[in-house]
Amino acid sequence: MIRLLFFGRLGDVAAGVATSIEASEGLTPSAVREALAVDYPSLAAELSQPQVLVSIDQCIADWDQPIADGAELAFLPPVTGG
Repeated sequence: MIRLLFFGRLGDVAAGVATSIEASEGLTPSAVREALAVDYPSLAAELSQPQVLVSIDQCIADWDQPIADGAELAFLPPVTGG
């Protein structure tokens, strides 16, 4: 199983989305986004924004990086600060 986390406004859009997904060989954040698009097209559209980052086990990752079973996958919205 892979634990899914959605931060900031992405958490609002992801209301009702499962908090985990079954792990499979070669699963990537991009593939997770595509799987979510089937049932949650508005969430997938938000996740497709170029400013959205992903992290795997609390490390910023590429969208094509494989995800190991038991990992935590987080989707991070753009952040501003000052």
